[in-house]
Amino acid sequence: MAYRQYMLVCGGTGCESGKSDEIYKRLIAEADAQGVKDAVQIVKTGCFGFCEKGPIVKVLPEESFYVEVKPDDAKEIIAEQAVKGREVKRLLYDKSTRKSNNKIDDIEFYQKQFRIVLRNCGVINPENIEEYIARDGYAALEKALFQMKGEDVIAELKTAGLRGRGGAGFPTWLKWDLTRKAPGDVKYIICNADEGDPGAYMDRSTIEGDPHSVLEAMALAGYAIGSNKGYVYIRAEYPLAIDRLKIAIAQAKEYGLLGDDILGSGFSFDVEIRLGAGAFVCGEETALMRSLEGNRGMPVPKPPFPAISGLWKKPTVINNVETLANIPVIITKGGAWFAKIGTEKSTGTKVFALTGKVNNSGLVEVPMGTTLREIIFDIGGGIRGGKKFKGVQTGGPSGGIIVEKDLDAPISYESLAALGSMMGSGGMIVMDEDDCVVDVSKFYMEFCVDESCGKCAPCRIGTNQMHDILDRITKGKGEEADLARLERIGKAMTKASLCMLGGSAANPTLSTIRHFREEYLAHIRDKKCLTGKCKDLVTYSIDPSKCIGCTLCAKKCPVPCIAGERKQAHVIDASRCVKCGECYAVCKFGAVVKN
Repeated sequence: MAYRQYMLVCGGTGCESGKSDEIYKRLIAEADAQGVKDAVQIVKTGCFGFCEKGPIVKVLPEESFYVEVKPDDAKEIIAEQAVKGREVKRLLYDKSTRKSNNKIDDIEFYQKQFRIVLRNCGVINPENIEEYIARDGYAALEKALFQMKGEDVIAELKTAGLRGRGGAGFPTWLKWDLTRKAPGDVKYIICNADEGDPGAYMDRSTIEGDPHSVLEAMALAGYAIGSNKGYVYIRAEYPLAIDRLKIAIAQAKEYGLLGDDILGSGFSFDVEIRLGAGAFVCGEETALMRSLEGNRGMPVPKPPFPAISGLWKKPTVINNVETLANIPVIITKGGAWFAKIGTEKSTGTKVFALTGKVNNSGLVEVPMGTTLREIIFDIGGGIRGGKKFKGVQTGGPSGGIIVEKDLDAPISYESLAALGSMMGSGGMIVMDEDDCVVDVSKFYMEFCVDESCGKCAPCRIGTNQMHDILDRITKGKGEEADLARLERIGKAMTKASLCMLGGSAANPTLSTIRHFREEYLAHIRDKKCLTGKCKDLVTYSIDPSKCIGCTLCAKKCPVPCIAGERKQAHVIDASRCVKCGECYAVCKFGAVVKN
């Protein structure tokens, strides 16, 4: 059937939390009610990436880009766009015009992006294998099975220079080649979808929007190394991604693209899903394999490496979702094509989850070599509320904080490491002048304390010691010698921990001490938190010369601890104040003082 219009509705987790599923259903119902159901196809896609403006609806061929859509808008969208052929101006991203700046390519959030991993997200129905096939899906697998040998596939990855996107940046071709050459008739492929960094959701969104790209890559890996079995290890708290994976696996088997004798080639490959319990340490490959085997997820010393002795002591390739999603494109377009993107040592693109104090939060895919400034200020639209940029955390709890003077550094594995941070899986959390670096460091250390498996003493003891010291500092009980202690313990953890959870847990603290030592000293010497985030170091009072007795602060106080008659100066009872800051936030006259 030839449709006059296509309406693409974001069906990622973020937009679904904003009732995009209801929007989708209402659009279908309205199309039927208004007599255009045969002229308009309404499709639920994956994440568009522009999460700040969700839920999103895109209409083709007009390319109308509707943002912050609500279920009640469905009737108007159908009535105006589908029936009358005109855009609903109030819902457009740029409401000032009906013609320009409403196509994705014209929106600043997308202009500097280059989508390889996210190529199909927000474009196809992830639950329809035919839409994936229509965009060259499974063409790479067909090419490999009938035109290439296993070593040819690996050679193409070597030409491409693809490095693991899970954080370590290990050459993908080398990992595959070592496993291919390892002795043994049984070998395994594992997709690591156990994404656990705070603020990171790149892999989840990729699976939600394009599950077949991961399955095709796993089959390619199986063909390249001589494996007939793959596992997707994904945390159970990703229900939408899991459901779409199940649908994709069933469809691929039905179409002869997974299972026995794929496309009549004689090669067989099957994929199973294994659910993780959400332990951050299971992102580490040896802990992941122990968990997949049914044991407690704890890392083990290396060597032997998984390429030699992995899952059930068999040679195993483990790659994360983002790494795998690149591979079908590399095989279809060639490694040389991919190698031209990015930098000499860090080729291709990188997906980041841009969050925090930035105007345009969302998923961002840019060529390696793009600067942090371009991501935060050009794509991200700068700091929310016109505040001053303070730092950006890359690499989640494993990375350091990068400050303003380094914003023009090109993103690559080498450059981020040189700045005391790391690529990590791709979390990127932006901080402004109101964020306290001591409080941020304590938050990440508390996360590492909770997520440590406890197997090795440097991590088990070191994270607790560092957290206790940071906690004392945020409560005004620290001493200057604590900074030396934090640095000493952090360096010991980095050198002695069994895996990178403990080996990188100190990075946020060490980098903030290096860049913001004076802020630590203000907590220690002056017993003050300059940002007001550390409640034990903050007091609130009311300046009687400015207070007009409007009573707004008293009404908003949750305790209540503010007393005073109307049109008379109010007073805060410091002994009862819980330091929530509501009075400071609502006072229009600057009468509430934060000390």
